[in-house]
Amino acid sequence: MWQPIWKPLLAMVALVVVFNVVYTAMTDNKPGDSAEIPYSRFKEELARDNVKEITIRGTALKGEFRSKVPISVQVAGKSATRNAGAFTAVMPDIQDPALMAELESKKVQVTAVSPETSPFVSGLIYLLPWLLIIGVWILFSRGVKSQGPGAMMGGFAKSGAKVYTSQKTPVTFADVAGMAEAKQELREVVDYLKDPKKFSRIGGKVPKGVLLVGPPGTGKTLLARAVAGEAGVTFFSISASQFIEMFVGVGASRVRDLFAGARKVAPSIIFIDELDAVGRSRGAGFGGGHDEREQTLNQLLSEMDGFDPHEEIIVMAATNRPDVLDPALLRPGRFDRRVVIERPDWRDRESILKVHTRTTPLAPDVDLTVIAKGTPGMTGADLENLVNEAAILAARENAEVVGMKQMEQAKDKILMGGERKMYLSAEEKRITAYHESGHALVARLLPGTDPVHKVTIVPRGMALGVTQQLPEDDRYHYPKTYLMNRIAVILGGRVAERLVFRDVSTGAQNDLKVVTELAEKMVCQWGMSEKIGAVTFSRGEEHPFLGMKLAQEKTFSEAMAWRIDQEISAIIHEAETVALNLLESNRDRLDALASALLEEETLDGRRIDEVIGKSA
Repeated sequence: MWQPIWKPLLAMVALVVVFNVVYTAMTDNKPGDSAEIPYSRFKEELARDNVKEITIRGTALKGEFRSKVPISVQVAGKSATRNAGAFTAVMPDIQDPALMAELESKKVQVTAVSPETSPFVSGLIYLLPWLLIIGVWILFSRGVKSQGPGAMMGGFAKSGAKVYTSQKTPVTFADVAGMAEAKQELREVVDYLKDPKKFSRIGGKVPKGVLLVGPPGTGKTLLARAVAGEAGVTFFSISASQFIEMFVGVGASRVRDLFAGARKVAPSIIFIDELDAVGRSRGAGFGGGHDEREQTLNQLLSEMDGFDPHEEIIVMAATNRPDVLDPALLRPGRFDRRVVIERPDWRDRESILKVHTRTTPLAPDVDLTVIAKGTPGMTGADLENLVNEAAILAARENAEVVGMKQMEQAKDKILMGGERKMYLSAEEKRITAYHESGHALVARLLPGTDPVHKVTIVPRGMALGVTQQLPEDDRYHYPKTYLMNRIAVILGGRVAERLVFRDVSTGAQNDLKVVTELAEKMVCQWGMSEKIGAVTFSRGEEHPFLGMKLAQEKTFSEAMAWRIDQEISAIIHEAETVALNLLESNRDRLDALASALLEEETLDGRRIDEVIGKSA
């Protein structure tokens, strides 16, 4: 951006310097016999009627004598005398009101000149408005350029989409690990973009819109770029929030500009990230049908399947809230194909780890299969972060390669939080040790629970201690027995505190929150209560992927709400009783496990089995 500007600026500065030099040479060219004299000497020569003419410029005086006068000067450090026919002097700050009358009486020719600033400063003052205009233009053009190509004038109406040509999108399906089903569905889109006539010859039409649905971090944007890379077409990427501005009509104008740019380079792909920012159901805004977001959505609907069809443009969008999208977006002819991208299983996680470790030197002891099985629920973004954290740990230790130790430390940091250096009293450590031992022992003794991977009383994240369970394989169905045992394991810490200390602490705050939410889902969503039956009740809008609930009006009676609360309490009480009976009958194992934790602070699954076996 600066390349076409710095040369004219340099030329303008050079002209100012040359002007200053020439002006100084012309104006300061004094006669050889000119001398600088004190103001008092000037007054003496004026009194002798020896001043012929004078020029006054502010406080500076410049004139010529009627006859030359001897002036004392310094030459090579010695005093000398020479005759001068011209002079310069400086008036004092004190005004001399009698000067003009005396000059008139002596018939001295007087010339008054208005004071000026330095020629260099004058040149800069002349150039300052131009420099200001050029600077504002540069800043404006840089800001508009970031909104997209060709947005110099009228940039607010430009889409601001980032454009990637086939040379700039080297990502292909080979760079996307896992997601075999999603890639298979999108290969039809790739084939269509490569050869549109292949489908039109037999009357086939490829989907105009493909909606990628899945949790955050699962690779929806990466998959869309891989489609463009496979097809070798231009890829337009924009976030839906970029359409919305404070100015009315800007969003719709940007949608038109986006599709107009895509048509010029068709076949092409338009990718809209976080579609729910603009695609929510209409009629919910404060402005009704005149709401800016709804106008933008209407324009998007028209561009996708309006009166003027686009034949070789594929619109891909990503969202994790498909439940809030406007039905008109999801009908055939617009986003008529939905590709669900789930969290990867351990096999896909292993493939993802291999992709992210291609440029990372690994030690021979690194087993990516073990890491993949130990990271249930992690997305591709989480795994990338895990590898990065491991590399940072290795660099901190000045290691040449990333070892299994760093990978495990990075995994523990992400799953359990980073270690905190904080002081705990002996009594607090003992309470924490029995709390975590209660979790670990109940998990170890109950059948069908996930194996205990690690238990520690080293403070991590917001917790003073952590018990980590890792499933042997990914689960998609959760039987009631498994969920009841899960609640019992979570309550095991609180039960252990009550059993040993005859009291409970605040350490079980998060445990109680988790078991309450889990028991509520068992009763209200999964029909696992005998008294409530096989029905479902909505106690809040459920996020389809994140498990978050939003406030929602209750749709059942107060009597049913009371029964639901009673069943939730009954499930929690039943699981708590199971944990108490187990710990009471295995008190020696609980004490042994707590003692080992106090001594070693961290125990892995093998060490837990050794401690329990020795105390049996």
